[in-house]
Amino acid sequence: MTVRIDGETASAAMRVRAAQADVAAGVDDLFERWLAVPADPRARLYEAMRHAAIAGGKRLRPLLVRAAGDLFHVDRALSLRVGAAVEAMHVYSLIHDDLPCMDDDDLRRGKPTVHRAFDEATAVLAGDSLHALAFEWLVDPATHSDPFVRSELVRELARAAGPAGMAGGQMMDLAAETADFDLPTVTRLQQLKTGALIAFSVEAGAILARIPPDGRIPLRGYARDIGLAFQIADDIMDVEGDEALAGKALHKDEAAGKATFVTLMGIERAREQAGLLVEQAIAHLSGYGDEAALLRAIAAYVVERDH
Repeated sequence: MTVRIDGETASAAMRVRAAQADVAAGVDDLFERWLAVPADPRARLYEAMRHAAIAGGKRLRPLLVRAAGDLFHVDRALSLRVGAAVEAMHVYSLIHDDLPCMDDDDLRRGKPTVHRAFDEATAVLAGDSLHALAFEWLVDPATHSDPFVRSELVRELARAAGPAGMAGGQMMDLAAETADFDLPTVTRLQQLKTGALIAFSVEAGAILARIPPDGRIPLRGYARDIGLAFQIADDIMDVEGDEALAGKALHKDEAAGKATFVTLMGIERAREQAGLLVEQAIAHLSGYGDEAALLRAIAAYVVERDH
């Protein structure tokens, strides 16, 4: 699936990959330090968190924090700390989502899921710990000197992760196994399950810059559109993708009988819709100049990626 940005798709992809590699290295460095294994009986818990969190994934959410922060010249060290916190929240959700009581997956990011590499109890505790650490890292004064900024970051991440966000979407996803969802319901499900953390990541860059809520409206529109485009691309990959590249089992939604964008729209219409969403996302950034180049490139990346 290819979306062209001003005839410069290839250079946009290179921009994303370079920024992605830099952000991933920074996030891994923070996790290495923050998740250092203690010399006591908690060691197995830390090893499980490291197994899930270090050296894996697309790091899309930390990348979005940086890209949005760059709009307002936010110190990248601060953006990285917030990006690592939201990535910890994302990894927690993956650990729990993979458990036998949820999706019961054996593979994540190309390696055994935490409950397979360790055990179910350790996996639950590893997810719980990453959830808690995300907030601990956000409230640290090193994340921002302004306590009101730190408080808003905590509030917005809690909202994005809770019943009005990711957890609510996960509950809808469980219900989808036994219910017939129409397109608006599937769209709402994915706006919560996948889109809420993506939206937080984009808005966090503006929060770090003390941009008031009404000044973030274009970023919210951008985040909403790329969140849906990202999920449509995921649904297409679940049908057409390569498990070796994806690093996880594919075709599980089809096997579970869940409605997806692909089952409801068909492959070609879903692909077209993803392209339209990318164009809309980029249009939301029309008020910005070259400082939004990375955000524009990310919009195309979310549908061009192969994993």
